[in-house]
Amino acid sequence: MNRHKHTLGKITQAILMATTLMNTSVVGAACAVPQSAAQSDNPQPVSGHTVGKSPWGPSDEIGRLNLMTPASQRSILSRIDGGKSYDLSVEYFIGMPSWQAAGDPHYRIWMTHTPHGTLIDDPLGLGESMNEHVSYTGAAISLYTHMGTHIDALNHFGLNGEIWNGFRSEEHLGDRGWTVAGAENIPPIIARGVLIDVAQAKGVDMLPAGYRVTRDDLVDALDKQGMTLEQGDVVLIRTGRMQDYEDASSYMANPPGMGMAAARFLVEECGAMIVGADNLSFEAFPSEVEHNYVPVHSYLLAEQGVPIMELVYLEALSRERVYEFAFIGGSLKLRGSDAAPIRPIALPVRGARDHAGGES
Repeated sequence: MNRHKHTLGKITQAILMATTLMNTSVVGAACAVPQSAAQSDNPQPVSGHTVGKSPWGPSDEIGRLNLMTPASQRSILSRIDGGKSYDLSVEYFIGMPSWQAAGDPHYRIWMTHTPHGTLIDDPLGLGESMNEHVSYTGAAISLYTHMGTHIDALNHFGLNGEIWNGFRSEEHLGDRGWTVAGAENIPPIIARGVLIDVAQAKGVDMLPAGYRVTRDDLVDALDKQGMTLEQGDVVLIRTGRMQDYEDASSYMANPPGMGMAAARFLVEECGAMIVGADNLSFEAFPSEVEHNYVPVHSYLLAEQGVPIMELVYLEALSRERVYEFAFIGGSLKLRGSDAAPIRPIALPVRGARDHAGGES
């Protein structure tokens, strides 16, 4: 009997060891950054109750965007194949999806000048003949900063009166916005981009309503795509919800999004510089963390210094199975703002895995 128990114990131990090695190899395949290296650029400690202090110094306002260097930009730009480009932004229009739960404004556009109106008003005093000869059209817009394809600045969410790096609202937030960590500080972004197509990996067009993306979902998708994340990547998650973008009510209704374990995996294990998705709020609701209604946002922005991009158009990349690319994006320099519209593009690169077979 004892001999049988001993044999059973050895078998159990072997199974556990094999499982551990298998899990380790999966993580290693998903992330090229050793965990210790990824964590070295993370503010410590991460408690969930306090903001992160920047490893780049007390005056840092851009967090992990500091991972972008001339060398890293040169590395990805040197691999562009010069063939095709992908527009990752959406159109702005009246009736577009937007966050209304807290009373923020819809997108609006109105004409300030029209050819016919100019004939009637003659605002520049040019006379009827000139206004008939030269037509004049002008427009103005109004929008909430968190609508359309946009990037969140690190002042968007904080904890206990502080934002990233310990900046306090009572010292740095005036009537004209933040004097620190505003969207005007976000530099032009040139980095390696990676698409993690969770919907495609699960064999569905779109993740179910309210689905919370897990760490295992990301690892599985990366494995199926044959992709490895590297420190300093722009990592974009596809849920498939963008297919409903033209129908605001469908797009906004209980969208799938990221969970805490998935967010931690991207940052702490894989060293992501920026994360983004094709939904409006990046994370799934309701919150999975007690006493915090937006735990993924506050974790990424306030604790880790990771900017978030939302409403990123990923359908074309998914359709053509382009998983690695040069990401290039410039956001509007809205002084003191907590976010800004961004027009990102993806440029395929040489050496990326050709998913029709082999390498390109």
